[in-house]
Amino acid sequence: MSPSDQPSVRLRPEIVALPAYRQGQAAAATAFKLSSNENPFDPLPGVIEAVSAETAYNRYPDASALALRQRLAAKYEVGVDEVHVGAGSVALLAQFILAAAGPGDEVLYSWRSFEAYPSLVTVAGATSVRVPNRDDHGHDLPEMAARITERTRVVIVCSPNNPTGTIVTSDEFEAFMAVVPNNLLVLLDEAYAEFVTDPEAVTGLPLLKRYPNLVVLRTFSKAYGLAGLRVGYALGPVPILDAARATAIPLSVTGVAGAAAIASLAASDQLLRRVRTITERRDAAWRALTEQGWNIPAPQGNFVWLPAGEETTDIADVLSAVGLVVRPFPPEGIRISIGEEESVEKLVCMCADIVDDLPTGHPARRIG
Repeated sequence: MSPSDQPSVRLRPEIVALPAYRQGQAAAATAFKLSSNENPFDPLPGVIEAVSAETAYNRYPDASALALRQRLAAKYEVGVDEVHVGAGSVALLAQFILAAAGPGDEVLYSWRSFEAYPSLVTVAGATSVRVPNRDDHGHDLPEMAARITERTRVVIVCSPNNPTGTIVTSDEFEAFMAVVPNNLLVLLDEAYAEFVTDPEAVTGLPLLKRYPNLVVLRTFSKAYGLAGLRVGYALGPVPILDAARATAIPLSVTGVAGAAAIASLAASDQLLRRVRTITERRDAAWRALTEQGWNIPAPQGNFVWLPAGEETTDIADVLSAVGLVVRPFPPEGIRISIGEEESVEKLVCMCADIVDDLPTGHPARRIG
């Protein structure tokens, strides 16, 4: 930072040094935006009508989003106070971290994982402890458990993991919870849960009654296609959710967002058909890429992961040049959202030449 860029008031140095969250790159009208894991379908039936009917913009929304919480409580057979709604699951993550961790405390998570985790921890004044992913790009839960100390206040488990698409299995998660102190908050980030087809994947909801330190996070941004309205929810013990509610910015979930979420819940049949279409495209893309020679993890979100390493930026540029806007995470890899059918076909076509150009022995290239 040059002298002219120095702030004129005293600010927290760790915040000044913190890079801003970088959104997925926008795409030109002629390109496919595959950089933000958005749902390629239009809003579900009834959503636009519900949003249009919500016209009392001169009035504050219900701060507790009670109507939406009641619908979610009925859906998951929990108490209304066991549901907390926020402006997307990332806002909820911030609230729980603030509620549990501060200066001198640690927040533990796998890496690479969701890019917002480090920033949220820093904003809370706590310290990140990153445990490297396994060679297969999944969470190393035994190593995460071994890294828990007296300073650890929060552990985040992301399944399916963003951006690698790998799952934590039920057996892995329960073995992990068996050794985690029961006074340590565990956040199970399931933002992509609706896209999971692997029967061995952990599902947090049935485990809530067994683990009083577990909170499950979900969102309407991905499968439900409400990314632009910002609404997510948490399920867990009332005292923990109350602590998160105390840290929340009041009135951050708008009435429009609540109405759209309620309408989306009412269209579950259509939702499941759309999700099935996306997972079929995802699996077909993964099979085709694997047959081309790519060594990539089996995806369980609405995206695929290319562990491109040092070639990450170059490959992303090649894809961008042909109208496929993807999300590079140099020097590790590229996350590519599953979008329109045409975009998947174009991706598979382009990747055939790209994998052939990778150096021999590259980790993203299968041997043989």
